[in-house]
Formats: sequence, structure tokens, C-alpha cells
Amino acid sequence: MNSNIKTTISAGGKLANPDRQVAKTINSSRKIALVAGILYLLTFVSIPTLSIYGSVKSANYILGAGPDTSAVIGGILEIIVALAGIGTAVVLFSVLKKQNEGLALGLVAARILESGTIFVGVAFLLSIVTLRQNGAGADALGASQALVALYDRIFLLGQSFMPAICDLLLGFLLYQSRLVPRALSLIGLVGGPLLIAGYIAVMFGLIGQRAPLAGLSAVPVALFEFSLGVWLIVKGFNPSAITFQATRTSNLVAEPLVP
Repeated sequence: MNSNIKTTISAGGKLANPDRQVAKTINSSRKIALVAGILYLLTFVSIPTLSIYGSVKSANYILGAGPDTSAVIGGILEIIVALAGIGTAVVLFSVLKKQNEGLALGLVAARILESGTIFVGVAFLLSIVTLRQNGAGADALGASQALVALYDRIFLLGQSFMPAICDLLLGFLLYQSRLVPRALSLIGLVGGPLLIAGYIAVMFGLIGQRAPLAGLSAVPVALFEFSLGVWLIVKGFNPSAITFQATRTSNLVAEPLVP
């Protein structure tokens, strides 16, 4: 009998075929990629809030009348984005940790922080809606403007700086593991620093938060996340990279058999 035969010891103590284990891992990774891809595309549903929130953030919004449905819808869309953002990191963790568990945990933590700032920002804007519905009037004008300023600042942190950090971590992990084409990973690695540069420029007043340059600095990150979402849905992870991870981290034991 060949002494170099490798066997996998399952939780029940039974021997399993290594090729079967690898095939199971590939099938599981395909499902993970599909879910992660859908979640990444869901993070784009809040794009309409760029126009929806225009009226809420206007100076005289609190003094006016009319329905607040658009603001509430905008808040719901942002909550969906926040939850989807956490979901992307959590779903990908089981695959990314095989490359670097510390960085994979860092990605989860960064996504949670990013989503937390989104929740807080939604609370600020919905507070303005509440003041308006309660008929606060001119007395609450200062409070309304302060809430808008707070939203803009936390938006800058949560949806400019933190996504850049997340994409740097994710881009590095994907580049090293070759789970997706390296050209795609490089978009995240390049886009992250560009978005951070845009964030710093806005923070120091070099450009406005809504200036064209600020918007352009976010394009590579948006392109990376959208392209990644589509790729994961259509193609999934690179099977050879998954196979390499599976064989490297599985409990394959080679023991010489005593004749």
C-alpha cells in the first residue's frame, strides 16, 4: 500500500476523499461569491439620495410643508446600504481569512464602522424631518442647519474615508489570493488612495465636498465595487485559487503505513 496516501479526517472520524472535499469547497465558494456579489450591487441603491436629500438639506426645508416621503425613502435606502456593506465583509470573511485572518477581520471591523456612520447620518436627517412634522418652525432653524452640517461631516467620514480603507484591505487580500483577476484588485488598490486624497482635500478646504474633483476621486472605488459585484455574480472566485486554499488549509494528513 502506498505510504504517501493522503486522507482527510472528518469531524466524525471517518476518512473522506480529498478531491471530494475540494469540490465541496469550490461549490461553497460559488455560493459565497454569488451572495457577496448581490450585496455589493445593493450598496449602490442609495445613489438616488444625492438628489432626494437636496430638499431636506435646504435651509428653509423645516419651515415648509408637504410630504416627507422622499426623505424617509432615502433613509431606508441608506440603511439597506449599511446592512449590505456589513454583509459583504461577513460573507467574504470565510474565504478571505484563509489568506490573512487579521486583515479579513480588519475588513469586517471597517465595514461595521462605515455602516455605523451611515446609521448615524440617517438619524441626523430624519431628526430634521421630525422637527418639521412637529411644526418646530423658525425656532428650530439653527438646529436643522446644525444637523445638516453634522450629516455632511459624517457622510465624509463614513462614505468617503472608510470605503477607501475597506477597499484597500479588500484589494490587497484579493490581489494576494488571486481570487479574482489581479487587474480588478488593482482598481481597489489604486482607488483607495485616490479617495483618501479627495477626503483630505475636502477636509482642509482645498476643494468643496460637492466639487467635480471630489466626485472624480470616488469613481475608481465605485468602479471597483460595482465591477467586483458583477464579477462575483457572473464568474465567482477563481477555482484554482480556491483549490489552492482548500489544499493548503485542509486537514490532509500523510502518514507512512507500518507494513
